[in-house]
Amino acid sequence: MRHIAAFALGVTLVCAQQRPIVLKTSTLFDGRGQTLHNSIIVVEGTKIARLGGAAPSDAITYDLTAFTVSPGWIDTHSHVAVHFDDSGRLAGGDEPEPQALLHMADNLVLTLNAGFTTVQSPGAMVDRDLREAVARGVLPGPRVLTSLEALTETSGGPDRLRELVRERKQQGADLIKIFASKSIREGGGQTMTDAQLQAACGEAKQLGLRAIVHAHSADSAKAATLAGCTSVEHGAYVTDAVFDLMAERGVYYDANIGLVLQNYLENKPRFFGIGNYNEAGFAFMEKGVTMVRDTFKKALQHKDLKIIYGTDATAGAHGQNYREFITRVRDGGQDPMLALISVTSLSAESLGMGDQIGSIGAGMQADIVAFDGNPLNDANAAARAVFVMKGGKVYENLGHGTKDHR
Repeated sequence: MRHIAAFALGVTLVCAQQRPIVLKTSTLFDGRGQTLHNSIIVVEGTKIARLGGAAPSDAITYDLTAFTVSPGWIDTHSHVAVHFDDSGRLAGGDEPEPQALLHMADNLVLTLNAGFTTVQSPGAMVDRDLREAVARGVLPGPRVLTSLEALTETSGGPDRLRELVRERKQQGADLIKIFASKSIREGGGQTMTDAQLQAACGEAKQLGLRAIVHAHSADSAKAATLAGCTSVEHGAYVTDAVFDLMAERGVYYDANIGLVLQNYLENKPRFFGIGNYNEAGFAFMEKGVTMVRDTFKKALQHKDLKIIYGTDATAGAHGQNYREFITRVRDGGQDPMLALISVTSLSAESLGMGDQIGSIGAGMQADIVAFDGNPLNDANAAARAVFVMKGGKVYENLGHGTKDHR
């Protein structure tokens, strides 16, 4: 738990500072495709006050000129509550609550430490408590959005699903998570009917909530798109025709090609024997690594398709969210700048927060990360976050580039 103790101390120290903060940069990506050179970022309170100009005389200055600076990164699909227990196995419902909460807190710290200042965590009721604890400053971590408990084909018919969507809204959900297909370990076939999807996504839209849909098969992704859902998650078997339809309807595609399956395979003994984590399931995942990479390459050919950045990070993967970026660029063939836009401004847009996070500009939240190296020239630099600011507070400064002007 050293991560938590160290970050808690950092939060206490930073909160005591009321002076402006200046970040000196040599290479700065704004998150929207522009690169600025030899500029400064002036932060006042939680927001960016301006770029360029003279530094305020009383500012605290961080010299980031040796690094590459970008907006804080965003993971649109990360299960921050899922973890391994003290025995090293996937935690279950019998784990003592204090132990569970400590592991979840560590997941949050590891994710923030990696440069991810916002995450969307779909599918657990406890996410609400984590979201609120982070928002209050009780726990250090990325800003959390959550769907609370997901909806499935067994949740009920169309009327019941509409009722459940309203219930999630009252419970404080930021979005609705829907399972419309089986997992990749079971072949990914459609499970929720078209009528169920139309009811759930239609009610969500009526209430001003986004609806993200777990859909591996082409049929389930098509049904989700026609139902007006916000995004398709995973989509291992999606076809060109369905990608065309998604692009036409403005549905986001959340491909997860660089972390989730790799993490399962690397930690097989910790998952094996629980639910569908069996030999057949792992065999599917072995094949799935290549399959989802090829589907991602296919998706890139659809220039109007909005490909956002989600990892589906689960137990063992938190803090390694950057691996998705590396895999997309190195193995998937995505243009590095488009990958950077995906993990910043485009993902912010998909969350309905494009006017608050995901880019660097006056009035935006001061979510800023610096890397040792340039991820556009060397994708592996994405693994080397050395400075992390979220909402104007510095949570990590491994570069120690601080000069205190008074």
